[in-house]
Amino acid sequence: MFVFVCAGCGAELTTPLSQVALPVHARQSYGNGAQLPVLMESGTFAVDPDPWGGPWRRWDEIDPGEAEARGIYAPVYALSDSTPGASVIAPGDIRGTRLIPEKRGGACCGLDGADGPNMACQVCDLPVATRVDDCSLWQMVRLGSDAVHRIPVEGIHAVPLSWAELAQKADKAPPFEPIATWGGRLGPNHYWSWSPQWEAAAGHALAHLLVASQGQPVKVPGGLTTDVFQRTLDALLPAGPEKRRAVLAGPGQPSPGGDADILLVPVHPQTGRTWTPAGPPTSAYPVPLPLGVWLWLVSPQPYLPVPASGRIPRDVLRDDPPPLLPNYLFRVDWGTFQHTLARLPAVRSPWLRTIHGDLAQGTWADLF
Repeated sequence: MFVFVCAGCGAELTTPLSQVALPVHARQSYGNGAQLPVLMESGTFAVDPDPWGGPWRRWDEIDPGEAEARGIYAPVYALSDSTPGASVIAPGDIRGTRLIPEKRGGACCGLDGADGPNMACQVCDLPVATRVDDCSLWQMVRLGSDAVHRIPVEGIHAVPLSWAELAQKADKAPPFEPIATWGGRLGPNHYWSWSPQWEAAAGHALAHLLVASQGQPVKVPGGLTTDVFQRTLDALLPAGPEKRRAVLAGPGQPSPGGDADILLVPVHPQTGRTWTPAGPPTSAYPVPLPLGVWLWLVSPQPYLPVPASGRIPRDVLRDDPPPLLPNYLFRVDWGTFQHTLARLPAVRSPWLRTIHGDLAQGTWADLF
């Protein structure tokens, strides 16, 4: 457990926090006017290794060698030149700070952090953090790595759960949910949608699936896994009789066997490590999925309406049974996919570079 303190005066700026992995949807921009919830669970923090926010440089201003040194292997629109290594926390865990009104950025409905740090230490006035809560963005506070220090809390030790414990205790992430939007004249609005977390998770995993395919067709397991991945894989990869086989593998699941080419496996939410099978090393490519998404894929939970009585409060969604699925096909989050693919060394291969370039030109807009 750690407490973050101001680098200028040493004042405490957070509650005690334990470190977890950064969610794959941390950089997601979703929809138009959507009210996304808080990114991090209260009491946790994650370190973002990449720079975030301005100042920016266009791709044609960057030497390819510099880009590769930063772990970027394909052209992107622009790169951030801010300080990397920010610690991301829930807004409710910040203490001893004040907002800087003139640093509201280009926000639409809240703060987007475009102007840099917008929170200052109340004691010494040093800019220490950036709050993000604008529409279509996940709500968070980013503590600058050059403006804060983290101090261990004595006597408190957070031990990561084992895979067996996670399989029993971790919550599944539903694939669809009501999305809140900024209200109009009639108040808050909602619509039923595929989960933004699932769309981002699929974008991250799809980049790895393409690398794992080696340019050959891929067959994923049936059911919801097919709904999420197969349509996009079939469009991006060539057709052919020889298909690489992807299977779901992880804690509590049967051994994938030697004929599996690709393993869809969970990522430990605390350590960020990808699950690996016990026994001899396998040549199968591990494709990472957030644990909550993976748990739902291996053990789908049917929607069961719960009987309700009495009148519904004015600000509560009606309890009419929603449809089992949204009324449109699943779409992978384009931003997360492109961000991930550009940072995989395999994207330098000609066929993957072509896919990456076509995406930048909007060739596959109907898939994302």
